[in-house]
Amino acid sequence: MTGTADRYLYLTRHGEASSDETELTAAGRRQAALLGERLRGVPLAAIHHGPLPRAEQTARLVGEQLDGVPVRRSAAAGDYIPYLPAREELPPETADAMLRFLNGFPAEEREQGPGLAAAALAEFTGPVAGTEPRHELLVTHNFLVGWLVRAALDAPQWRWLGINHANAALTVIRYAPGRPPAVLLFNDTGHLPAELRWTGFPPELHV
Repeated sequence: MTGTADRYLYLTRHGEASSDETELTAAGRRQAALLGERLRGVPLAAIHHGPLPRAEQTARLVGEQLDGVPVRRSAAAGDYIPYLPAREELPPETADAMLRFLNGFPAEEREQGPGLAAAALAEFTGPVAGTEPRHELLVTHNFLVGWLVRAALDAPQWRWLGINHANAALTVIRYAPGRPPAVLLFNDTGHLPAELRWTGFPPELHV
């Protein structure tokens, strides 16, 4: 008998990266290992990661703390602009600043992003086929975490902007048949010591 079952999507942003973003820093490697330790009790079916080195390295280090969980690369888990809002969608008082921010990214990221964002929703969200719940970890980037949290809350499409996620913090979304998605945990850094929280963010965002 076929049916649908709960999906638990565990989201994390890659660990702290070097200034050229080609590898994790020592702090980033430690963040990833500590996240892996936290997830040891979770029955993960897979670890998905984006194609960039900082996400791939984070996924590998998390996987080293777990027992035989497959690690899979996905273009949809990459770093891109998931949605380009029109000016009239944005709050008037912040529209100029937001559009300047988005225009600062390469054209390729802005043009390819919406298609990849749609693919991410199709690949990683919603209940799963079968009768057994599925737990999956997605190692990705700040923008995609914001996009998936926004979608779970059914917020306006532009609202992925301004949702900040710390390196190696943990967010969990549950997708249950016949129910709206539930954000069970957001940006949790309880597995990280204070000096490894909010790396790369200005002091006013450290909480």
